[in-house]
Amino acid sequence: MLSSIKVAGRFRRILPIFRHVQVHRPAQAASISCSGPRNQAVFDRHGAQQFNRLRTLSKNAPCILSSSNTFRGLQTSSICYDEIHTVQTPPFAESVSEGDVRWEKAVGDFVKEDEVVGEIETDKTSIPVPSPVTGMITEFLAGDGDTVVAGQELFRVKVTDEVPLKPAEPPKAPTPASEAPTPPPPAPASPPPPPPPPPPPPVQPIAVAGSIPTTPPPVPPMPTAPMTSKPAASVTPIVAQSPVGQPGLPTRTEQRVKMSRMRQRIAQRLKDAQNTAAMLTTFNEIDMSNIIEMRKQHREEFLKKHNIKLGFMSAFIKASAHALTNMPEVNAVIDDTDIVYRDYIDISVAVATPKGLVVPVLRDVGGMNYADIEKALNELGEKARTGALAVEDMDGGTFTISNGGVFGSMFGTPIINPPQSAILGMHATVDRPVAINGKVEIRPMMYVALTYDHRLIDGREAVTFLKKIKSAVEDPRILLLDL
Repeated sequence: MLSSIKVAGRFRRILPIFRHVQVHRPAQAASISCSGPRNQAVFDRHGAQQFNRLRTLSKNAPCILSSSNTFRGLQTSSICYDEIHTVQTPPFAESVSEGDVRWEKAVGDFVKEDEVVGEIETDKTSIPVPSPVTGMITEFLAGDGDTVVAGQELFRVKVTDEVPLKPAEPPKAPTPASEAPTPPPPAPASPPPPPPPPPPPPVQPIAVAGSIPTTPPPVPPMPTAPMTSKPAASVTPIVAQSPVGQPGLPTRTEQRVKMSRMRQRIAQRLKDAQNTAAMLTTFNEIDMSNIIEMRKQHREEFLKKHNIKLGFMSAFIKASAHALTNMPEVNAVIDDTDIVYRDYIDISVAVATPKGLVVPVLRDVGGMNYADIEKALNELGEKARTGALAVEDMDGGTFTISNGGVFGSMFGTPIINPPQSAILGMHATVDRPVAINGKVEIRPMMYVALTYDHRLIDGREAVTFLKKIKSAVEDPRILLLDL
């Protein structure tokens, strides 16, 4: 049986130039014949052990023998050592044309195959840039923070499987085995005796009252010319300078940092919402007692059956889908002089990440149950935390829910996510005294806020919409009865 192995490259030290390698695999033995334009070599080997030896020897050369066949149970692979790979920008989504590159490695770093070298931050998401091979980074073709486009060359990596060693520390100078003991310093000589005190000054005779002085009185100083005055405005005030560099004094510094593309995009969209929509906010409060009790009673069975925890967010998403179905104007949007009504419900959920606020979208929420919503939320949340959200995960959306209560927010007015027409803001659940059937009771209450575009949605529709969400959360049986 005959199989051919194509070899690219040159064996610099051990083997001659390989152009074509033929492996003969009879029943008992194997022979490998190598031919080249200048040198020829024939190796007779028995079994896979000798073939492995040849592969081991080839690691000292630029290339390893390559084949897609299996030789006696061993799968060969193709690796060209010392080859330089130039990595380009990965393809962007249709709505993205450029991004800013951020490097996570440095020149000279050893990277494995598929290890992330950097990322490209676009207006909507971050795209990781992995290394296609195992090797060492030799050059960056774009600086950190530079703007790059699709297909642009980013960096070069040299193929190698050896991790570069750190430079060895210089050896310390050996200390002599025995050193002559240092003689102690001589004791200081005793100080000489102090000199005798000087003789006291001669005693002046005490002047007797009525005696005549023998010395003339001192002459008074001669009068000087009067000084000329200056106007107050021409006098330069002397300001006491504060000491510089003294320890213990606080320092005041400023640092200017370029805004990330995502932060610039967030700022632009929020300002567009303020400049375009006529935003108005209405409020209500929700008694969370029933939903808390329902979760407490069924969370174990829910987790066991669906392999996902039951949270409160799914109840608000399901209630919002119910309200949007009954009030399609909240799910609509203004397009110039037209109103676009949508028969589908895609709810965006605001998620806070270290890089900024992102709003991944749950598609077709109207057909989801609580378990479907919780699983979709968990998947999108994990993508957001790891920076794996794609542009497609955030495109679209007909309504947004923002839960500031997870950070302790008590009250707030959310801003519409354009081009949508409304957004629901959730807040913290706090025990408060409320009137229940003429009695004061302590109930877990949550304030909710609905910000809407008053150009499209009137106050009556907005208040009715928020009351439908309140009713569906407080009594989930309304969803079953479609009330």
